[in-house]
Amino acid sequence: MAGEPQADCLFCKIVSGDVPATVVRETDTTVAFRDINPQAPTHVLVIPKVHHPDAASLAAAEPAIAADVLREAGQVARDEKIDATGYRIVFNTGSGAGQTVFHAHAHVLGGRGLQWPPG
Repeated sequence: MAGEPQADCLFCKIVSGDVPATVVRETDTTVAFRDINPQAPTHVLVIPKVHHPDAASLAAAEPAIAADVLREAGQVARDEKIDATGYRIVFNTGSGAGQTVFHAHAHVLGGRGLQWPPG
């Protein structure tokens, strides 16, 4: 059921503490942790603690928590000191867009030039 932890979801296991992660921030509704395969000097994932398969599903079901994810992404950028030089927030939705964990999450990327289009 949407919103409920999923036994086979890696990010639900990180939320529950069953899988370790390098957590950089945590709130009542979100967890932010370093990506294990960073694509930039700063690459942090911000996830909601509730399970929704992608950003669109999260926004439709729980817009306040979707807003929390975005707010925390901005706070991560400030904490990581990439807010002044620029950073990117990315939500991949679907396997064709590169989503590999089907739990809504935002990538916060920065610390190097980020060209457009991203590829």
